[in-house]
Amino acid sequence: MSADEIANKLWNLCNVLRDDGVTYHQYLNELTYILFLRLSELKKFEDELPEEYRWSTLRGIQDNKELFDRYRELLASISTKTDNATIKEIYTNASTTLRKPVNLRTLITSIDAIDWYDEKEQDKIATIYEELLEKNAGEKKSGAGQYFTPRPLINIMVDLLVPKLGERWNDPAAGTFGFMIAADQYLREKHDHYYELGSKERKFQVEQAFSGCELVQDAHRLALMNAKLHGLESRIELGDTLSDLGKSFTGFDGVLANPPFGTKQGGERPTRDDFTYPTSNKQLNFLQHIYRSLKKDGKARAAVILPDNVLFEDGDGRKIRRDLMDKCRLHTILRLPTGIFYAAGVKTNVLFFERGKTETGNTKKVWFYDMRTNAPSFGKRTPFTRAAFDGFVKAYTGGIGLNVVREKYDGSVDDEKRAAVQDGRWSCLTREDIEKKNDSLDLGLMQDASFAANAHTEEPIDIAREAAEELKGIQKELDAIIALLG
Repeated sequence: MSADEIANKLWNLCNVLRDDGVTYHQYLNELTYILFLRLSELKKFEDELPEEYRWSTLRGIQDNKELFDRYRELLASISTKTDNATIKEIYTNASTTLRKPVNLRTLITSIDAIDWYDEKEQDKIATIYEELLEKNAGEKKSGAGQYFTPRPLINIMVDLLVPKLGERWNDPAAGTFGFMIAADQYLREKHDHYYELGSKERKFQVEQAFSGCELVQDAHRLALMNAKLHGLESRIELGDTLSDLGKSFTGFDGVLANPPFGTKQGGERPTRDDFTYPTSNKQLNFLQHIYRSLKKDGKARAAVILPDNVLFEDGDGRKIRRDLMDKCRLHTILRLPTGIFYAAGVKTNVLFFERGKTETGNTKKVWFYDMRTNAPSFGKRTPFTRAAFDGFVKAYTGGIGLNVVREKYDGSVDDEKRAAVQDGRWSCLTREDIEKKNDSLDLGLMQDASFAANAHTEEPIDIAREAAEELKGIQKELDAIIALLG
């Protein structure tokens, strides 16, 4: 059975649990608790768990009620009975949403019966878990997509920043840790000698090369599990990067991030006191944090997903953009298609920049690539795949094709090679040009009358289906309120 088939089988088990009142998002959390126990047996670290909570012990309990009681005891107590830091964090404040003992038996029996290894895919566990995360992100009703970035976009951002062994990378809005795991996988696949590294170098890659911070506890738990499944023991803090905690994340060779959208609750400014331009706009604060967290060596780089308002907001927005272009070489802005994640109407971009050695004058010109104008409406009918980035990758690298970029691209940004690329979506503005436009970066979109009138119009059937799903959710909420009041 392939990894995809196993992921589908596990995901479909949620349908069995729907009568237990379990949502898809709750199910993934529940699955995380149980999968970790199974993983500890497969990965040979079950001795770090109390014996009464090990997989073999749970599997051997015949009575459903006794099994259910032991499981609830496990969730409440395991974090106090182990010295392993990852286990403590995964099970902190853990609780079950299951109500029927028979459903727990179904989950344990089904997971135990899976063949996790075969000759073609020696270890499918990590792949299966990624598939489950992606399926959960697709459930718009759960809000899970707020911390899941499409894998094709993640991989392109990683490929173009070219991580290197021995470097320190960070994601200040870690979500499920997808960016850092992709960067680690990039290194494992690119370097044949990765598994032959000395013990000191290997320890660095596993424990220190990648780090992150995540505010939402459920997402943090998924990130810890995801990292563990991929063989990482990374520092992933539970907390707010825009608080004093964020000050400790500094000196990085690279940052990859998709910060959360919106403003601080109640329009509050960040509690950190080290921002030059504190604002209630979360993305502008994250942007400040990111370019300040990079090494000042002329080599440290970042790729960050940000909404359009960051490109044009006046006041503090303009000051922060000027500060970014002074301290960093902002060399590329990718105008992404609308609706590939978040809500259908949210417009996003990827900013690529390098931290300079000096504090001023680092940006000379900015290249823009327009993937938005006259772009396909990505969805179930037109999947958002790696192939969508073919033109952008050739422009960014100065002519290197998508299929060989990982092998041939060294990370350099060559203006002469870029200028030779013939693509109507590819344009360039000097720093002086941008200053004349009030330091706005809301630039680089092609002018097209038909596009302006019909931009990203969804198929009527898709709009109707989405509306129907929304109505179902509203009806469910109303029923719950009626039951509570009645």
